[in-house]
Amino acid sequence: MSLENYMLPCLSKTLFGFECMGCGFQRSLLLIWKGQFIEAFYMYAAIYPLLVLSAYIIITRFYKFKNYKKGINLMSILSITTIILSYTIKHL
Repeated sequence: MSLENYMLPCLSKTLFGFECMGCGFQRSLLLIWKGQFIEAFYMYAAIYPLLVLSAYIIITRFYKFKNYKKGINLMSILSITTIILSYTIKHL
C-alpha cells in the first residue's frame, strides 16, 4: 500500500474549490522521501526553507546559540515569504 493513500485532503480545496497556501506540502515531502528533489521543489517551493527551519528549531532545543532567536525569526520570514510568493505565482 502506498503512502499516498494516507495523505490528508485539503479542507479548503474540498469545501471551497481552491487550493490553500499549504497545498502540495505532503506530496512534496513524499517526493523528497522518494529522492525526487527537483520535483518536490516544483510541487511546493517552500519545502526546503521549512525543512531548514524545522531542523534549526530542533537543533536549538538542544544547543542554544548566542542569537538563535534571530535565526529562527529570519528563517520564519524566509519561509513565509516563499509560501506567499509561490502561492501568488501559482495563481497568476
